[in-house]
Amino acid sequence: MHPMKTAIIIPARFNSTRFPGKPLALLAGKTMLERVVGIGRDALQGDGSGLVVVATDDERIGAHCDDIGVDWVETAASCATGTDRVQSAVEKLGIDFDFIVNLQGDAPFTPPDFVSAMIASFKESPCDIVTPVVNLDWSELDKLRERKKITPFSGTSAVFNQKTGDALWFSKSIIPSIRDELQKREKEAMSPVYRHVGLYGYSRDMLRKYGELPKGYYETLEGLEQLRALENGFRIRCVSVSYRGRPSMSGVDSPEDLALAESLLREM
Repeated sequence: MHPMKTAIIIPARFNSTRFPGKPLALLAGKTMLERVVGIGRDALQGDGSGLVVVATDDERIGAHCDDIGVDWVETAASCATGTDRVQSAVEKLGIDFDFIVNLQGDAPFTPPDFVSAMIASFKESPCDIVTPVVNLDWSELDKLRERKKITPFSGTSAVFNQKTGDALWFSKSIIPSIRDELQKREKEAMSPVYRHVGLYGYSRDMLRKYGELPKGYYETLEGLEQLRALENGFRIRCVSVSYRGRPSMSGVDSPEDLALAESLLREM
């Protein structure tokens, strides 16, 4: 058996509409991209057959990759999604990877152990897609409910087979409903709700097929790209992870987010 080959691909576009030049923005003295590259390297835990590669459409980001000593691949500006950019980068690298993680270039708070948990899960039992989920305690569930009153499409919940981890569904509604909630709150510290973390790892075959899959009916309704895989009969495995008190910030989408990210880093 050949050792499993893992690629952590970081899609990094220069021309973000809300925040141009975002990957090169400084966050407490390091660029956002350099921080994310560090996360990828930590996640590989010295696995010599693993590779961290930046996929970009811009020479300026490429030059920065050279400065910080990370491999990069130039991908077309026409790539519609981060997944397309990752697929394009893998084709260009021409290496037969077994597992490919799409690590967002604007998520500098992704714990490296989330990524290594995904890699370990795939290694133990390969499947189409692996993605992390976080079990919410009751106070976190209360906060999510409050947030949904203001921004209904923030936060995605996942339900999955508790034995195998196979995803049953993802929704912008909070699922599952909890009929005996008061009794459960008295007996159990954790709620039965899991929040989905938008991080994906793909088998080589799945990544190839993904862009060709027809858009799903519910994918369009919910605005959740991962439902395309489920609606087309593919398997997504949910891996349970924990922030263990670390800050959870989904991504830096604007200069305002950058200021929030700086203050979170200072707290750390």
